[in-house]
Amino acid sequence: MSNRKLSLLLKVVTIILAVGVSSVTISLLVGITRLDQLLGIQKPKSETAKTSLDRAMGASAQSITPATVLMNEVPKPFEGTIIYQAKLKANEKVIALTFDDGPSPKNTAQILEILKKNNIKATFFMVGQMVKYFPQVAKQVAADGHVIGNHTWHHWYFQMDGATASSEIDRTADIIYKTTGEKTTLFRPPGGFLNNGLAQYAKNQKYAIMMWSEQSGDAERRSPQVPMLVKNVLKEAKPGAIVLLHDGGGNRSKSVKALPEMIAGLKAQGYRFVTIPQLLEMQAKEQSAVTAASSVTKSHEHPNHQ
Repeated sequence: MSNRKLSLLLKVVTIILAVGVSSVTISLLVGITRLDQLLGIQKPKSETAKTSLDRAMGASAQSITPATVLMNEVPKPFEGTIIYQAKLKANEKVIALTFDDGPSPKNTAQILEILKKNNIKATFFMVGQMVKYFPQVAKQVAADGHVIGNHTWHHWYFQMDGATASSEIDRTADIIYKTTGEKTTLFRPPGGFLNNGLAQYAKNQKYAIMMWSEQSGDAERRSPQVPMLVKNVLKEAKPGAIVLLHDGGGNRSKSVKALPEMIAGLKAQGYRFVTIPQLLEMQAKEQSAVTAASSVTKSHEHPNHQ
């Protein structure tokens, strides 16, 4: 073979190898990027990339048509009020489990399995951005019969004006509805902050501002180990209690591990589990019964003699 032909052949082989290596490299990079996006590990570095990702994920959420429209209303006396727990009789051993900061692809899915196994319905306060990133997980929460509440779009704590507060809450309500079919009147302020503009806007919109009466401590900077998480919940349990737990906002593997023990411990104490709307409905009925009984008593005490 001549030197010219050999040289030409080597060039062709070099080009083929370069193209092959480039294709493999691109495939690997695409695969890694998709995995990172799914797990929420890495955010786009440039604003252009971030905008493109937001649009793509927004389109994904918008493409999910709710199977049904479910209005999770609370009794009117609770509209625009701040609630830490339901006021129930001592023998009404019911308790509400609530989960904040999700949905997340791993933790929320594991929690849903635990709840399903125990035939428990809970209340999930979702962050709008997370619903946007993981619409299928949010949809599964609704499909399993759980209640969804509004936990703002960004989970910001700082002081904000009316327009910002409106955007944080309204955008979240909108994506929850478009993704899951649930229209919620439940709002939980991030961090429990009541004076940064969010709670006031939510009150004006007739949301029930849902706080909590006990917490596991799973969101603390140095969260306790699993046995202490369980102990924190069990020792504070009371009729009408609202328990704060987390399925998002970080690594919640401890929460997942502790949940079955919490449920078993509460069941051993005689508790059954309800959603926030169910809890408030129970209080409303008890208050109505007390009011009716009081009215009857007064009519007997002061008969109207004609």
